[in-house]
Amino acid sequence: MADLGPVAQLRAGRLGRRLPQLYVGLVLYGVSLAMMVRAGLGLAPWDVLHSGIAGLVPLTLGQVIVVLSFVVLLLWIPLREKPGIGTISNALVVGFSADATLAVLTTPDSLWLRSTLLVLGVVGNGLATALYIGSQFGRGPRDGLMTGLARRTGWSLRLVRTGLEVTVVLLGLLLGGVLGLGTVLYALAIGPLTQAMLPAFTVDLDRRP
Repeated sequence: MADLGPVAQLRAGRLGRRLPQLYVGLVLYGVSLAMMVRAGLGLAPWDVLHSGIAGLVPLTLGQVIVVLSFVVLLLWIPLREKPGIGTISNALVVGFSADATLAVLTTPDSLWLRSTLLVLGVVGNGLATALYIGSQFGRGPRDGLMTGLARRTGWSLRLVRTGLEVTVVLLGLLLGGVLGLGTVLYALAIGPLTQAMLPAFTVDLDRRP
């Protein structure tokens, strides 16, 4: 995957595919997040924190995601991470998409429908991640925090990711966030799902000067 600044990302070409793929991925990310919320069986680690904060402040879940995304971006400064077009788009689009989906999606009555909604949400999130990362417009705020910490500390990416996710889950629980089976399923499945789907959606960039 290329590590380019915003101007270089645009100059890399294939915008007719890359831009739609980026925004389809980000919208789908918000939709899949909302599906997990409505399933009511547990959220992704960062969303445990988001839901905990949303229960304490006069903001929707999507608005909390947007605000916290920009807070996390401030942590990029000492890590010297380079934000891209996808970074800022991620900070805005995911939260708004989640709120829009939550406004029209209700919680199913039966457990099997909720379980189905959860599984679809996790798989959809894996696809969304592959789409927006594969468009090569930069990492999202939380992914960039993870890679930046790994680069600056010398720790493995897996160790940094685990440490971050345990931390945000614990903070989220202290704030009243939603933890459950879905949290475990997400943690176990999202890496393999994204890895399996990413090759199909990684766009080769124009390397010409």
